[in-house]
Amino acid sequence: MIFKRVGDSRPYPEHGYVQKQWAAIAPQQVRLDELVTTKRNLDLDALLEEDSTFYGDLFAHVVRYQDELYLEDGLHRALRAALQQRQTMHARVLDLQ
Repeated sequence: MIFKRVGDSRPYPEHGYVQKQWAAIAPQQVRLDELVTTKRNLDLDALLEEDSTFYGDLFAHVVRYQDELYLEDGLHRALRAALQQRQTMHARVLDLQ
């Protein structure tokens, strides 16, 4: 099992964070098997694209809410890490506890 659970929505309240605010959060390592996805489908182009972070953040965005870690943005990064047989990845974690 790659992820803790596969979800298809964001069960946490809207946080309104924009890219600049996310960039202010220091990245930390998170375990893939502790993440709950917020998307069921992956854009295969994003996974296979060599420079998929050209217009985005280098790190995935994760929201901690009610003791769960939700992968809000960066599903392709997480899957790429799993395909490389890594158990962790770096992400920016927003704490909404």
